[in-house]
Amino acid sequence: MSKILLVEDDQRLSDLVQSYLTQHGFVVRQVFNGLEAEAQCRDFNPDLVILDLMLPGLDGFAICRAIRPWFKQPILMLTAKESDIDQVLGLELGADDYVVKPVEPRVLLARVHALLRRTQTASNQESTTLSFGRLQLNQSAREAYYDEQFVELTSYEFDLLWMLAKHAGQTVRREAIHKQIIGREYDGLDRTVDVRVSHLRRKLGDNADTPFRIKTVWGKGYLFVADAWN
Repeated sequence: MSKILLVEDDQRLSDLVQSYLTQHGFVVRQVFNGLEAEAQCRDFNPDLVILDLMLPGLDGFAICRAIRPWFKQPILMLTAKESDIDQVLGLELGADDYVVKPVEPRVLLARVHALLRRTQTASNQESTTLSFGRLQLNQSAREAYYDEQFVELTSYEFDLLWMLAKHAGQTVRREAIHKQIIGREYDGLDRTVDVRVSHLRRKLGDNADTPFRIKTVWGKGYLFVADAWN
């Protein structure tokens, strides 16, 4: 039974979400103040965190920044704004996905299932490694090393890198990434994958302006260049 930490200061909304998720088999702990979120996360050790953006004490951005270095499970952010700024900033800080309020329970449940399914599927796969010059990937340990240095990646970032590396030399379509990694169809506007690829390039020493390791194939997707890691 998966555990979810729900950090939401609107008690009425929190109670509704908690009740709905509990009915669908989850164990949900509620937190109403941002200052308590990190301690509750350490104590509860959830499989997923649902994190509101606007909170008393600490906002969702600050909490995400605080817990992401040690919390490797998915973080789903709730935002009351439609603007790309909020969504992209949340992803920059390590969130895995976001849902815009007002929250549709079935949409929230689908996002939760998709995030957990991706994480659990990855953790159940047999031990496999990939090596490209100075880059080594270990699927079972979910670890990446570049130049023998450990690369700090979120769960989402590792899954994306693994997917691209497994198809080295081939263009991986953005639609396929959305379906396999995010768990939903690409709507033509979602920038989640673009932000994640930008993270990977920065962490792996790629050139942000003219990438040569993870290339953008305009109008199609991304290409992992196998011989660019020497």
